[in-house]
Amino acid sequence: MLKKLKLAQKFTLFLSLVFIASIIIGGIILSQVSYHQAESQVAYNAELLMKMMNSVKSYNNTEVRPLLDTIQDKQPKFLPQTIATYSAKKVFESISNQSEYKDYLYKDAVLNPTNLKDKADEFETELINEFNQEFSQDPNNLEDKFNFTTKESGESFYVARPIIITDKTCLKCHSTPEAAPKSMIATYGKEHGFGWPLNKPIGVQIIYVPSEEVFKKGRDISTLTIGIFVGMFAIVILLINFLLQQSVIEKIRPMARLAQKISNDELSVDQMTEPDRQRLGKVAKNSDELGHLARIFQQMADAIYQRKQKFAEQIEDLTLKSQESNRASDKMGKIAYFKSLQKKAKNIRDKVEESGKTR
Repeated sequence: MLKKLKLAQKFTLFLSLVFIASIIIGGIILSQVSYHQAESQVAYNAELLMKMMNSVKSYNNTEVRPLLDTIQDKQPKFLPQTIATYSAKKVFESISNQSEYKDYLYKDAVLNPTNLKDKADEFETELINEFNQEFSQDPNNLEDKFNFTTKESGESFYVARPIIITDKTCLKCHSTPEAAPKSMIATYGKEHGFGWPLNKPIGVQIIYVPSEEVFKKGRDISTLTIGIFVGMFAIVILLINFLLQQSVIEKIRPMARLAQKISNDELSVDQMTEPDRQRLGKVAKNSDELGHLARIFQQMADAIYQRKQKFAEQIEDLTLKSQESNRASDKMGKIAYFKSLQKKAKNIRDKVEESGKTR
């Protein structure tokens, strides 16, 4: 089947196969890179949110809490605004109203929380234990963790960092029940949220993102990149085919047609007026390999045409000589016949004369 295809078709088929193979291999590699890039982008956004939440907590501890502490003991009901985590949650709820972050989930998960809503689940407890092990080995080299995990709502991508209490004022509510505000004890009780250590991981600050969000970002990146790649490759194939058509095939065609005419003995009498011969002359002016080939082909065509003309002249000369020879032969035959008649006539006369003498 390939033998029946023309050069341009073979070239296009070869490039198409290379293109398809490149798309498959490149798509596999690109999908992995795209998903990794999407994970990095989501992790980066989550880290920015965590930094924002920590900034809110810091502002709450330094600016808001001192003001509320002056009236907290006078209030029968505990003011949750004094807790930095509460302020961070409220700010995150406002952020999650934006479409870009609507599927994000933020949580300050601790082993012994004041509010049981903040209690670490089994997975978060494992993370806290891992951070504690790493902290015991190297307190100054704790890194954020991010990966995929399966929750009740489905698979999620998470970014987690340890919660470490470094401000002694935070222990006012979490050291002992006696030191905590009475309104807090009345609201949350004294069984949870006390005995927190200083400068040690007590929980994890974690953000969950549905895995579909990560996969969607990865697919979007892959689709866009592959689309650009396909478009560029298609343009390259068309451009190469155009250049092949103009630079090679169009220059070879007059050689092929002229060779066919030579094979069929169809060269015109005035070969310089041949259209293909004229095109071949234009190609022969080039200094590339095809131009060199055209010049050789041109010389071959000239030599064949000259030999053809010389052979025709020789045939014509032989024909003329043959005709002259035939005419000479005819003339000699007539002379010989006339001489034979003369000889016969003489013999007859001689016989007649001898017969007369005898009488």
